[in-house]
Amino acid sequence: MKKSSKIVLSVLVAAAVLFGVYRMVNKAPSASLDSNAQMAEIIESSGCMACHAANPELPFYANFPVAGKLVKEDVQLAYRSFDMVPMVEALKKGEKVSEVDLAKVEKVILDGTMPMAKYYLIHWGASLSDTEKQMALAWVKNQREAFYPNLLADAKWSNEAIRPIQDSVAVDMRKVILGNLLFHDVRLSSDNTVSCSSCHGLNTGGVDNKQYSEGVGGQFGGVNAPSVYNAHYNFVQFWDGRAATLADQAAGPPLNPVEMANTSFDEICEKLNADADFAKAFKEVYPDGFNQANITDAIQEFERTLLTPNSRFDKYLKGDDSAMTAEELAGYDLFKKYNCATCHVGENMGGQSYELLGIKHDYFADRGTELTVEDNGRFKETNNERDRHRFKVPGLRNVALTAPYFHDGTQATLDEAVKAMAKYEVGVDLSEQETKQLVAFLQTLTGEYQGKLLTNDNELQK
Repeated sequence: MKKSSKIVLSVLVAAAVLFGVYRMVNKAPSASLDSNAQMAEIIESSGCMACHAANPELPFYANFPVAGKLVKEDVQLAYRSFDMVPMVEALKKGEKVSEVDLAKVEKVILDGTMPMAKYYLIHWGASLSDTEKQMALAWVKNQREAFYPNLLADAKWSNEAIRPIQDSVAVDMRKVILGNLLFHDVRLSSDNTVSCSSCHGLNTGGVDNKQYSEGVGGQFGGVNAPSVYNAHYNFVQFWDGRAATLADQAAGPPLNPVEMANTSFDEICEKLNADADFAKAFKEVYPDGFNQANITDAIQEFERTLLTPNSRFDKYLKGDDSAMTAEELAGYDLFKKYNCATCHVGENMGGQSYELLGIKHDYFADRGTELTVEDNGRFKETNNERDRHRFKVPGLRNVALTAPYFHDGTQATLDEAVKAMAKYEVGVDLSEQETKQLVAFLQTLTGEYQGKLLTNDNELQK
């Protein structure tokens, strides 16, 4: 046998052996297991927790001079982007997994970006086989069907991470009427000049279109006002998530020294009780009358009605293929391509997780202004260093109406906000065409309130 033939034969034998070993260590979970058990096995075998956890067990080569630096950078980025521990814990208990986590898992599997090639080339068996990919995607779909049913969408969009907004939710209309009055009542402020609607105007997209809102005595706060529209869908309230419910949120501004500046709700109750007709009407619904719990409960019930269904995008999801233009659909494709749809999920297209502002680049260093307390984000509440500069993801419904953008209100236009998000969260510099298409898509998210389309001209369309 010629020497060259022996070499070829040796290579083929070696390849066959390696392939056999690979098949042995990269074995898909049993088809007899339920989808949760399959997914748990896939996560373990693919080494996800080697990077996506607070205290991962680093491999031996993490101590090498060059390779170790790269490994630690990858681990840091992975953990900053996605802490998988809560997901794994929920998975093992058979509980609901965050829909943001579901979207993140689905995206990296569809893209084939995880596990990273430089990881599975060293850790044999970590790469996902086609069978494992299908099992993981089926698990995501099963989770959505069980916990996040997309009942309003057309069948072809039933597994989308985004769902159309409901026309209404069940409420107590007696409380809604009272809550509406309180929402617009300046007596909730110490000097009778500021109401909830002062900062959350229903004719201005649920915000005030200012960088920082103005409170009593002309004082300005230090954070941009989020929209009150569709806040019912948020998993927590405020940028830093300090309020668990809409009622908790409603209790904050009246006692904030900059916003409404009351020292207690007793001041508010005293003024409201002086209004005999209002006090009588209120006691018919709340027999114990005005107090903090009842006032905030009524406001919460009203705010639950602030839904904006029937956007053109929702009509498209419901099956109307003519509802969006080719440019807008191209923007939606980019929205998914550039990972926007992994955090901006659900009915409100956001409000379901805390995410770091500046995953790929240092947003605050580039901003060039002094850091504020509000820039700390979720860290203000937890004192966990991982939560520094991490904020509740804003919902994108009616986003074309709610400028300026970001928690600090620094992005004056939607174009600026889109480019900044792509740069700092994804590491992508958008072309002008991509920016235009993404903005066109975002403009389709404007919905209706009380049957009328919200508009940019500070009025509801007649």
